[in-house]
Amino acid sequence: MPTVNPLSESGKISSIRENIIEVEFPGKKPSRHELLTLEGDRTVKMEVYTSGRDNTVYAIALTDVKHLYRGAKVISTGEVILVPVGSETYGRLLNAFGEPQDGRALAGHIKRPIYKNPPPFIDFVVSKEVLETGIKAVDFFTPFRKGGKVGIFGGSGVGKTVLVLELIHNVEFVKHTNVIFAGIGERVREGQELYQSLVDTGLIKGTALVFGEINERAANRFRVAYSAAAMAEYSRDEEKKDVVIFIDNIYRFIQAGNELSTLLGSIPSEDWYQPTLSSDIGMIQERLVSTKNASITSVQAIYVPADDLADAGVQAVLTYFDSVIVLSRAVAGEGRYPAVDILASSSSVLSPEIIGQEHFDIYTEAVSVLKRFSQLNRIVSIVGEYELTKTDQLVYHRARKLQNYMTQNLFVTEEQTGRKGSYVSRKKTVADVKAILEGKFDNVPEDKFLNLGSLETLVNAKPA
Repeated sequence: MPTVNPLSESGKISSIRENIIEVEFPGKKPSRHELLTLEGDRTVKMEVYTSGRDNTVYAIALTDVKHLYRGAKVISTGEVILVPVGSETYGRLLNAFGEPQDGRALAGHIKRPIYKNPPPFIDFVVSKEVLETGIKAVDFFTPFRKGGKVGIFGGSGVGKTVLVLELIHNVEFVKHTNVIFAGIGERVREGQELYQSLVDTGLIKGTALVFGEINERAANRFRVAYSAAAMAEYSRDEEKKDVVIFIDNIYRFIQAGNELSTLLGSIPSEDWYQPTLSSDIGMIQERLVSTKNASITSVQAIYVPADDLADAGVQAVLTYFDSVIVLSRAVAGEGRYPAVDILASSSSVLSPEIIGQEHFDIYTEAVSVLKRFSQLNRIVSIVGEYELTKTDQLVYHRARKLQNYMTQNLFVTEEQTGRKGSYVSRKKTVADVKAILEGKFDNVPEDKFLNLGSLETLVNAKPA
């Protein structure tokens, strides 16, 4: 329940437009983000969103509007939204306001405002350390920078959430790093399944979950990212601990902001997004950075509407990522998971100074082989494989084996597939790819490479 300063300003509601409430203040207007409440019902929460005409402000409803009416007396609390931070939040399921949703009380916790300016530019640190994930396609083609940002792009049903969950499993279980998960605009069923999965595997103890489901107000969904960012910043700045923050789905954050903008009557921008699209994204992304204190590694899933990467909302967030993983519907249709479109994905970490000369050289050769394969595949689909030269046939089959090798059984899908998940180190993946490109497994059928761990599991294969 919000506390109210007796000297706080009071006003009255002059209009209600769905979740947007216009409040008139005869005296000093409250500042942006300040919480308002009804004089007779302190459970009602509203947040000042923008200044209106003359002496009015527009507030967004954070709770049910059924108790609101024109002329109702409103009091400014003098506070902003505060959320619990620190070790007490790990193993807990919270909403955008930091209220427990797992049926257990949260006592003795520290609270911090969800709004904070980004750290000074001189405090930024860019690490050259690679964060290993154990997922072959990721570690080899789109390696992560510790303290960097990773974007997982894809349409519906291509495996974004599954990949995010596998990364949570591997980072927490193998690296023993604290994890914060922000669920924005996801279905309640998906949130429940994630929570139960983390409980069943014992991973919940190192994970703090903050949810704003699809059925909640746009204002609540919009604030989930801010709440999660505040929790990550506390770990970085005050506890001085490295943290990994997962956001699923940052596109729903954009949509929530667009809904609020539409309710306020703002003139839309490109592709009918809100005119504040760039600043909305920037206010979150610029906070999720690494400093001299510790690192924040950010992994964000991005829904791609109509599988169109040129969408203005997708492009607005794309520029913030060090590593971009594009999941392809065509690859998923072939049954290859994780369904990474290797040639469409990229990473700024791919330089000899960071990943080492051997990995870089083998990566360059592998990309060259896959590009040649995409050309040969068009020819094969028309005239058949035997019209290729012997050299091209060799390249064609090695590329197919390389594609199949990049498939992998995941820990988080063991119950669905019945196949045990695998963790493959980056060093081992580089060695395996080198062996495939050198032709050491030319005599092994392509289907044998599907859903492997490392090539050591090819017990029946005899190197050429």
